Amino acid sequence: MTPFNDMRIRLEYTDFTDESANPPVRGYLHLAPSPSGDALVLTHGAGSNAQAPLLVAMAQAFSAAGITVLRCDLPFRQSHPHGPPRPGDAARDRQGLRNAVMALQKMSAGRVFLGGHSYGGRQASMLSAVEPDLAGGLLLFSYPLHPPRKPAEARTQHLSKLRTPTFFVHGTRDPFASISELEEALKLIPARTKLLRVDGAGHDLNFGKHALEGAKDNLPQSILAAFQPFFS
Repeated sequence: MTPFNDMRIRLEYTDFTDESANPPVRGYLHLAPSPSGDALVLTHGAGSNAQAPLLVAMAQAFSAAGITVLRCDLPFRQSHPHGPPRPGDAARDRQGLRNAVMALQKMSAGRVFLGGHSYGGRQASMLSAVEPDLAGGLLLFSYPLHPPRKPAEARTQHLSKLRTPTFFVHGTRDPFASISELEEALKLIPARTKLLRVDGAGHDLNFGKHALEGAKDNLPQSILAAFQPFFS
């Protein structure tokens, strides 16, 4: 497998805005050179934005494989360039994700998947628990099952209502959930699920500032290789 950082293909992306939606959709669109018809919305965690290195790397890998990708800023980030979401932001953020899926559906002949890192992934799963037919599947990175070192505060209330096939990617050193904790939580989900563990990775999946050199090189391709047969 070719390390991601050694790939010669570097696909271009363009700014994307849909101001007709409320809240608006704003982000970056990666058009696949040989489109399969499928598309993917990706969004970020509570402390990040659509330019997060993990999202950029995943968008590059998936678009190279024929999947159009929209990296989008959640509404809370559009309103506030820094800082975490406020307690009242979550419902509007979920509506922003719904609008992003709808925007890609207008451009795509196939399925539209919905994914996100941490907070963004949790909001995607909560949205899909209410609207099971909105997305063709979920791709959730570092799902924040509970606050760090507070396993009693599990965020599992909606999982029993989640009927959208869901693919989880999780590090073995993630303080927001151990692998065993996440495996137990997945048993609550009535839909098909898959868990891809990333050995030695924390909540940033080795895409943070202090990641070891080369630790993230193969991850996008490994995720893609497992994602495609799961959703085939």
